[in-house]
Amino acid sequence: MRERIARIEMTPRRFELLAYVALAALTLIVATGAAVRLSDSGLGCPDWPRCYGRVYPPLQTHALIEFSNRIVSGAVGVVVVLAALAAWRRRPFRRDLMILALLLPLGVVGQAVLGGYTVENKLAPGFVMAHFALSMVILIAAVALAWRSREHEPTEQAADRRSVWAVRSLLPLASIVVFAGTATTAAGPHSGGLAGQQIKRLHFEGADTLNWTVHVHGALAFALGIAAVAVWVLLERRQANAQARRAMSWLCALIALQGVVGAVQYETHLPTELVWVHVGLASLSWLCVLWSVAAIGPPATSRARKRPQIRASVGHPTAATSGTGASFGQASDHLRGVS
Repeated sequence: MRERIARIEMTPRRFELLAYVALAALTLIVATGAAVRLSDSGLGCPDWPRCYGRVYPPLQTHALIEFSNRIVSGAVGVVVVLAALAAWRRRPFRRDLMILALLLPLGVVGQAVLGGYTVENKLAPGFVMAHFALSMVILIAAVALAWRSREHEPTEQAADRRSVWAVRSLLPLASIVVFAGTATTAAGPHSGGLAGQQIKRLHFEGADTLNWTVHVHGALAFALGIAAVAVWVLLERRQANAQARRAMSWLCALIALQGVVGAVQYETHLPTELVWVHVGLASLSWLCVLWSVAAIGPPATSRARKRPQIRASVGHPTAATSGTGASFGQASDHLRGVS
């Protein structure tokens, strides 16, 4: 059996496909986790890792929903472990892919432990917000793994420093917007628990906490949208690579759609379905930000920007090399004379 496993090798193309499967699975678990909370099933199983002290849940809707999310999390764990094993067996072996692949199962284990503490602490806002934030951090490693595992490296010229740092500046701003969004949910009506269950909520502004967080989150999201459009214009004017411009176009469209969904859900008093769509779009927007940062790549070095282009003379293909050849011959004759 060990010899059979030892003979298994992962081609770059197969590993690339597996890396994208892992990315899709880690994105899916964000959506299913949000469904658990929004269906008031966060405490469907009040203990962890068992459910009401048993290895299987009772035939109750909320218990089944919460336990199903645990099963999906287990399946995602299997996928990321396979990705780590595939990185080890990939030929040619690449250390950077191995490190990134190992981060995925470590992140999933961290999510499982944090999820257990979240249940044990009755969905305390800090644990719930940290749970979602860790999912976003894991997606950073997943996007990096999928991007770097591509079989064909891009051949387009590196972007200028201003374009690269403009795109990168969106990452911390998007992180703040996501954090503000989790605070808004933690202060909203979707506590994750059933009526009668004691669920802690954010209340640092008293009864006005939800209204305050909604407006702060909206202002930050609006700022992100303006910044994204400005970066998109910059990349178009400087003719950055097509991948980066495509990613920025998708990001601007998603932020605009998020704004519409956010306004509608606020006016309709945060219906469950729209909040779930809002969370899903937030995850996709985060992925677009990461895609943009990966696509723009590192800035061009100063040496590459200043390097003059050497062109061969038309009609004299050996003219550019004749002087070099003569100098090399003279140097060789001089060395023979010295010897």
